[in-house]
Amino acid sequence: MSRVLEAVFHVAGEHPESVALEALHDAESLTYSEFAASVEELAAQLKDAGSGPCALLADNTPAWAVADLAAIHAHIPLVPVPHFFSPEQIHHLIQSSGVTALLTDQPDQAAVLLDGLGVAHASPVLYQAGKQSLSVFVLQGEKTATRPQLKNCAKLTYTSGSTGDPKGVCLRQDVMETVAASLAAATEATAAERHLAALPYATLLENIGGLYAPLLAGGTVCAPGLAAVGLSGASGLDVGQFVSILQERRISTCIMIPQMLHGLVAALEAGMPRPESLRYIAVGGAPVSEYLLQRADALNLPVFEGYGLSEAASVVAVNRPGACRAGSVGKPLPHVELSFAEDGEILVRGSLFSGYLGDAALAGDACWPTGDIGKLDDEGFLHLTGRKKHLFITAFGRNVSPEWVERELSIEPAIAQACVFGEARPFNVAVIQPREGVADESPEAAVQQAIDMANGRLPDYARVSHWLMADEPFSVANGLWTGTGRPRRQMIYKAYETGIEDLYKEFA
Repeated sequence: MSRVLEAVFHVAGEHPESVALEALHDAESLTYSEFAASVEELAAQLKDAGSGPCALLADNTPAWAVADLAAIHAHIPLVPVPHFFSPEQIHHLIQSSGVTALLTDQPDQAAVLLDGLGVAHASPVLYQAGKQSLSVFVLQGEKTATRPQLKNCAKLTYTSGSTGDPKGVCLRQDVMETVAASLAAATEATAAERHLAALPYATLLENIGGLYAPLLAGGTVCAPGLAAVGLSGASGLDVGQFVSILQERRISTCIMIPQMLHGLVAALEAGMPRPESLRYIAVGGAPVSEYLLQRADALNLPVFEGYGLSEAASVVAVNRPGACRAGSVGKPLPHVELSFAEDGEILVRGSLFSGYLGDAALAGDACWPTGDIGKLDDEGFLHLTGRKKHLFITAFGRNVSPEWVERELSIEPAIAQACVFGEARPFNVAVIQPREGVADESPEAAVQQAIDMANGRLPDYARVSHWLMADEPFSVANGLWTGTGRPRRQMIYKAYETGIEDLYKEFA
């Protein structure tokens, strides 16, 4: 049996009335006894339905947790559907994974989505998931061939995608639970824990660090839903709501992306009371500015930066009580082995994924190239110095390939050239060169219309929120364009740094 299931059943036997999952409304919360029984009941329903891999599209509520552990209990691969995926990305997820059913707490929206994608399905059936219910859509029509990697795959997590088609990362249950146990130990989690699920459970970091790790410790997971936390879309955050729920629910631990930490810090600096119950705030998913960490420290916030990737089951290194160094992402977790390529690329071994769906399986003793450049200092703290490729990570932890966005922009008749920026930022900006002769009378309006059209084809985390006009075309002569027709990003940023930074200041 999985370690998480063993922990849940153990606490259910020893302390049956302890609260495992706290919902928005008390009537939907689950004690450990109720949680264990609900997992067994839903697992039996899933087995009886003869379901293959199941997709899960749901809010952060106890029902999500029940479905997750029920799939583990029933040995059914689970495929979480990121709420920020575009319809095209969800279609790719369904087709590539070969899921035979979709579990959701949003049946009306799911039906519209499936019909719009042309995915045939039976009428939904209600399954009980604790004190809530999930609608189950059995998907019909031509099935995708069985993927051999799914045989030992407990969870198939899709990255946010550096291109339009994100890859499926195959993870075994023992791999995920090794990471969860390391995190529980590193953060000194206990049964007194009150963890707030502030990131979507479809985000692997929250799933493992914010659900499995607290459950291994016998703690309470507060899962009131994303709206109650203040989140909307991939980048919307009601800071007042977020800070209030930290206070009201007496939260002790939380995982935040940098933009959430920024909101918390700004709110406290503006006079909101500090949540005194907080003892450990993990920050990851994207680089964190040292200035923001200094501001958090001045407010006596217990912030600990970490680092990881889906291919390593979410977390590789993290700062922790008694072992924290500013400017680093902490020491590697106990199960992790790090080495470095000649160019400084970080190579990870230990509790890795089984491989990408559709690709060759990863060897058991393999080192995974992370694409990040870094180094270990003399005391074993990992420092990141940059990314190997142009891929950038927004402040909300979403991977974006600028080439992908620029391609969408440049296919619009009004845009000749574009260069997109957004590393560690709350929104993306672009420097745009209009196409000659297309809209000479009103180039600004034509470019804005073109950006709106391109944004309509992109998921929200990849869209361009603000832009500025280039002074002249990018060219080899002015050093802003390569001979192969690519933007020289560092040179373009340097040339337009003042304008770019003014956009971030104006619309922050």
